[in-house]
Amino acid sequence: MKDKILKKDAVIGIIGLGYVGVPLAIRFSDEGFKVIGFDVNPNQVSVMNQGKSPFKHIDDEAIAGMISTGFEGTGDYSRISQVDAIIICVPTPLKSGNEPDLSFIEGTLEAMRPYLRAGQVLSLESTTWPGTTREVIQPFIEDAGFTIGEDFFLVFSPEREDPGNEKFTVRTIPKVVGGVTEKCLEIGQHIYSAIVDRVVPVSSTDAAEMVKLLENIHRSVNIGLVNELKTVTDPMGLNIFEIVNAAATKPFGFTPYYPGPGVGGHCIPIDPFYLTWKAHQFGVHTRFIELAGEINSAMPKYVVSKLIEGLNDQGKAIRNSKILALGIAYKSDVDDVRESPSVEVMELVRKWGGDVHYADPNVATFPAMRKHEFDLVATELTPETVSSFDAVILLTVHKGIDYQMIEEHAQLIIDTRGKFDASQDKVVAA
Repeated sequence: MKDKILKKDAVIGIIGLGYVGVPLAIRFSDEGFKVIGFDVNPNQVSVMNQGKSPFKHIDDEAIAGMISTGFEGTGDYSRISQVDAIIICVPTPLKSGNEPDLSFIEGTLEAMRPYLRAGQVLSLESTTWPGTTREVIQPFIEDAGFTIGEDFFLVFSPEREDPGNEKFTVRTIPKVVGGVTEKCLEIGQHIYSAIVDRVVPVSSTDAAEMVKLLENIHRSVNIGLVNELKTVTDPMGLNIFEIVNAAATKPFGFTPYYPGPGVGGHCIPIDPFYLTWKAHQFGVHTRFIELAGEINSAMPKYVVSKLIEGLNDQGKAIRNSKILALGIAYKSDVDDVRESPSVEVMELVRKWGGDVHYADPNVATFPAMRKHEFDLVATELTPETVSSFDAVILLTVHKGIDYQMIEEHAQLIIDTRGKFDASQDKVVAA
């Protein structure tokens, strides 16, 4: 295996052609490896096989480049027998009771079972609780007739993809790797060293799994802190964005985090609860982590309360008011709406009887979601359309939006991102 990697003869199988799997596939292809991408969504496979990008933040040229070096997308898991390295990048959502949902991982394992062979290495990148690789995947591989560390190698390497971040790429972001055995770790390091500048080995797969949770819990807790501070500074007449920016001038001991309408994406709203669930099995209660989750989850309600106040000051009720949600992706300059707090705000506006619409340059049509359903297309942002709304709620900042025009023509602005001039009567900080 090491020789195949060094000669770039190893065939890489990426399972899950999503926001994590696609950049990983591109990176392996760029280094000259043959990549086979697996996905259960035939549309995703078809789009990529045509050399087109399924995501706004990834250029078509990058996908076409992969095709030219032999990339193939498929839903045929029998082709697992053709790959040397299997890298799993499938979703790990939560069930209704905030319990881990490993159904995508388990479904992947079952689909692969007949086609696994000796000599392969399997790396799980999907975020999960400490012990998943050892407690779930290792017994599955052993039950399939293999011996971990001898004829099959098993590692965990948490994804660190940040869609839309032009400063850091797959190559430049250090890669943490933990192996079930020393030989597993050695193979894992060789694979990732071929595509990233720095590999960071840790003592076990459990440790690697915990690293990912720590990273996202760190963000969740600090975002929760600054979101709570926003609710404190507002009645004091203080601008939380001014406060954070001033504090950020301290060259040591402070890292700036900024408030918003909540947290979204596939990591921060979900990953902390994986540790909470696991900690409960040891009789430990993660009070700090859970409190941050509660604060962040409550922010959409806070935003809507500020909307109600703003409309009331103009002699209007939220019921039958026409409301525009500006930016529904969970972060700037991407088209990903998974767990987006913007959508939660839209749901609450609808619940209160508001006529809710949205505008987002990256999301032309409201996508199908597990928890939400809106039969909407993006509103075109013109002076006429903006002025037709009783209120505009800024939820996510994107490039390409004319914020000055919106500030001039909106009747009321609920600003969750500190983008507009808060001294204006029609701008309400939220």
